[in-house]
Parts: sequence; structure tokens; C-alpha cells
Amino acid sequence: MADETAAITQVQGVTKEDFVSDQMVKWCPGCGDHAILSSLLKVLPELGIPKEKFVIVSGIGCSSRFPYYVKTYGFHGIHGRAAVLSTGIKISNPDLSVWMVTGDGDSLAIGGNHFIHVMRRNLDINIMLFNNKIYGLTKGQYSPTTPMGYITKSSPQGTIEHPFNAGELAIGAQGTFFARATDTNPKLMSDVMMEAAHHRGTSLIEILQNCVIFNNNIHNEITSRETKDDNQVFLRHGEPLIFGKNHDKGIQLVGTRLKVVALGKNGIDETKLLVHNQYEADPGIHMMLARMAPPEFPMAMGVIRSVALPTYDALMKSLIAREKQQGKIKNVDQLLHSGKTWEI
Repeated sequence: MADETAAITQVQGVTKEDFVSDQMVKWCPGCGDHAILSSLLKVLPELGIPKEKFVIVSGIGCSSRFPYYVKTYGFHGIHGRAAVLSTGIKISNPDLSVWMVTGDGDSLAIGGNHFIHVMRRNLDINIMLFNNKIYGLTKGQYSPTTPMGYITKSSPQGTIEHPFNAGELAIGAQGTFFARATDTNPKLMSDVMMEAAHHRGTSLIEILQNCVIFNNNIHNEITSRETKDDNQVFLRHGEPLIFGKNHDKGIQLVGTRLKVVALGKNGIDETKLLVHNQYEADPGIHMMLARMAPPEFPMAMGVIRSVALPTYDALMKSLIAREKQQGKIKNVDQLLHSGKTWEI
């Protein structure tokens, strides 16, 4: 009991400064990554998890410098393989809190196959996907989330590819948790990071992040002071979807489609609006919320989906325990002598 009490006291005494790395942060001045790092550093000491139980995993990209900037265990992998590394780490040590940091290029292009399968398997890890809709580290090529027709270093005539919607892709891959935030809203980032950490399963947070050098103001329609009130709707479980500078607009579900309505007109009040249920197992409405975007709709912010299902690592642990108890082969020596053998 004394050891347990000491451990609890030690965890409670951990502060943000304990997670601050001694490495120089080399992101460009004004990059949205700085705000994301600050938000995570605020959340980690509040989780009640011993510092040595955290692991930051990344692939390649500006976002993937993250393991150097958090004073925890870390693994900087190769392009698109962060999900593979995170899977191996979590399965080999299920007690670890694994945070996978990636970008729209790293996870949705070369790492796309691994991304959809880590979502499908529901491994208990947290994924932060920085979406600046460009390849920033390699100097401005279009990515899988770049808007169609957009002119970049690798699409001088404009892209001719339909972009991915990260939330739509994740929910379509049977993801159990999806949230969205912007790098201009530190409080919302911290809130969704906290919810992601407490969710059992694969938690995906899409963070709309600005690249000041190669894609500056790409999210300006959503984040600028002039337009953000009309182009963002903040989701809160059990509450109606209301937005607008004067809180005079809402979202209705009409048949199988969402619709923006004006409050106070045509007899429409809060009771007529869609009420958010992030725990609904059916992904239909969550998918519609994830797809909303200006100019027709505001973009949904906060936790869109949070569904409790068995996790891959817990099922794997149970499978191993059952096999140890019931299996006939108990060690490698028995395995080698379990069937036909031959000599060379």
C-alpha cells in the first residue's frame, strides 16, 4: 500500500514543465504546431499516468518532429509507418499511453493503408493528425487533403484529385472516436485531447493546422475572426447544434439530410434542432457531421464520435491468456517436437 500511495503522489506532482524537452523546437515561427505542442504538454500531466508510461510515435513530416519536443519515450519512424510502430508498441506493452503524431501526407497518402486498418482494429492509441492540406516539410506539394483545383509546387495547373475528408475516412473505416479542432483554439484542442486519452480504442483528432510558409491561411474561411462564428459549430453531447455570431442559427435533421435553419423564424426554436449524441453506435449522423463544410454548412468542431467497442490490444491480451491456459503447447521446445521433424 505504501508503494501505491507513493506512486499516486508522484503522478499528482507531475507538471507541464516535466514534459518539456531540452531540444530546440525547430518549427517555423507562427507554425500551428507550436500551439498543438503547448496543448498536449498541458494535458499529459493531468491524465494521472506516470511519465514513463507515455510514448510519442511519429512518421515523417513537420508534425513528426514531435517526439523530440516532449520529454517522454519516443520513436521517430519512417514515412507513413507511424501506425505500424504504434501497433507494435501497444501490443507488446498494453499499459503504455501511445500518442501517434502524423500529418495529412504521412497518414493519408503513403500511410493510408496502415491508417484505415489501425482505425478498423480499434487499437487503444491516440492519433493527432495535423491537417495543413499541403506537404510542408518537402516544400509545398499537394497532399491528399488539398482542395481540388488548388495550385501547388506539384500541381501548377491545379490539382485534379478529389481530396480526402479525414473524418469521413476514419468513420468509414469503422473508427470509434473522431474529433476535430483548430490550432487557433488551444482550449478546444486540450479538451478533445483529454477525451481522446480517456477513450478506449483508436482516438483520431484532426487538427486544422496552418503552414505559414507553403499554405498560409488555408483554413482562414473557418478560423478568421470575421467568419469563424458562422463557419464553425461546436458540438457538445446532449445539446442542440447552434452556431452563428448571434447564436441565431442551427442544424436540423430533415429526413436523411442536414439543413441550416434560422432560429426564431417559421416556428423554429432549439427544440426543433438536431441534438448531438456522440455515443450513438450508428455512424450515419456522425458521418454527416464530419462532412459538413462551408459554404453550405459550418464545420463541426469537438468530439463528433465516441463509441465503446472492444479494443484490439485487450482482445489480443485475452487471446494470449486463454491460449496459455488451454493450449497444449507451453513452450518452444514443445512446439519443435509437436509434429514431424527432419534432418538436413
